[in-house]
Amino acid sequence: MDGSGEVKAAPSPAYDGPPDYRVVGRHGVFPETGHDEIERLNLLAHMNRHLSTRVMPHVKTAWEVRAGPKAEQALGRPARDRHEVQRALLQDPYFQAWSALRRLTMEQRQQAGRWTTLRQAERLAATAQALSAGDARLQLDPALPIPRYVSAVDHHCMPGSYHGEAFPGDVSGAANYDHAIFATTGGALGRYSDGGGQGMVRWLRRNLPEFQPRRILEIGATLGQNLLPLAQAFPQAEVVGVDVSAPVLRYGAARARSLGVDNVRFVQADGSDLSMFAAASFDLIQTTMFLHELSLLSMKAIFAETRRLLAPGGLVAHLEQPQYSPTMPLFEQAMRDWDAFYNNEPFWSALHELDLDALMAEAGFPREALVHGTVTAAVDRSVFPDAADDDGEDFGRKAAWRLLGARAPS
Repeated sequence: MDGSGEVKAAPSPAYDGPPDYRVVGRHGVFPETGHDEIERLNLLAHMNRHLSTRVMPHVKTAWEVRAGPKAEQALGRPARDRHEVQRALLQDPYFQAWSALRRLTMEQRQQAGRWTTLRQAERLAATAQALSAGDARLQLDPALPIPRYVSAVDHHCMPGSYHGEAFPGDVSGAANYDHAIFATTGGALGRYSDGGGQGMVRWLRRNLPEFQPRRILEIGATLGQNLLPLAQAFPQAEVVGVDVSAPVLRYGAARARSLGVDNVRFVQADGSDLSMFAAASFDLIQTTMFLHELSLLSMKAIFAETRRLLAPGGLVAHLEQPQYSPTMPLFEQAMRDWDAFYNNEPFWSALHELDLDALMAEAGFPREALVHGTVTAAVDRSVFPDAADDDGEDFGRKAAWRLLGARAPS
């Protein structure tokens, strides 16, 4: 109440939700989205944010005040590893509710995105064909076997995973992955979902300012969303993205052409056997959130190939979520393991307890040549105009990854 006796309403809190889907970056092969499709994705983005910021913190409370003490009483001791923590959480109703809702949002995100692209699948295929037909920068190999670690899993609930196609030339699965991931991440990877690539460019500028790669390779490039920022940052470089899946490469090549990025070549190949490329022929080799989708045998083979392909003075960089360490709380490890059991990421749990330094050394990289760091996605000002842009992880506005890599001797 002020001096006049009028009651004034309290100021509304500043909006801190995810951005409206309409700010997403579009390109020549991007699927059309109607009003209801957009609002469905907006709903899912808000649900994801609500679950991560409002509900998930109380899972920890449920562990500390209920599930943890029950487990300790049943075991006669505190939980010793993340698996015991997870088994205890599975009995707790709050964890059950959070987990079920999170799984539901993943399934609905795929249903919503797939419906949008299936209704226009033929048009999308024709558009991709028109943009990349006869272009030597798209090299497909129909005889390439799809590794079982890809073919046996619908990764993160995505029907057909990365390689499925309903008809020859189909790119609808790739278009689903591209246009709906913005809702899953709440815009945290930027308008074009290229935050990993943008972050890697910034890391190179800050840590290796004189580094000017002439040939760049990304293994597991998918649509090339994290490869195009590197191609744009180093326009004189020859840039190659390899993947085992033809649909994502078709779509990625068309996407790159429509965005005016012309120094990228998309090649269908298995990263465990890149014998079509000469030894010591790449100055920069990158993977982005790729290792967690690999079997151990394939990872070892890919590490060995990166060592063979890395040119003198070159850099290999793998961006991933952090490894589980003795200093990481068991509760956090158990929560991070959720994707392994409920988001169709069967190699996630095993990967994050491996000694990756030892595997890099086994592949031939000297331990003194290993590189560790943190890569954060640069805040996309067209999505979050008022957000701070620093080196920290800003949940809901940008992401952060651990960098594991190595430099080859000059």
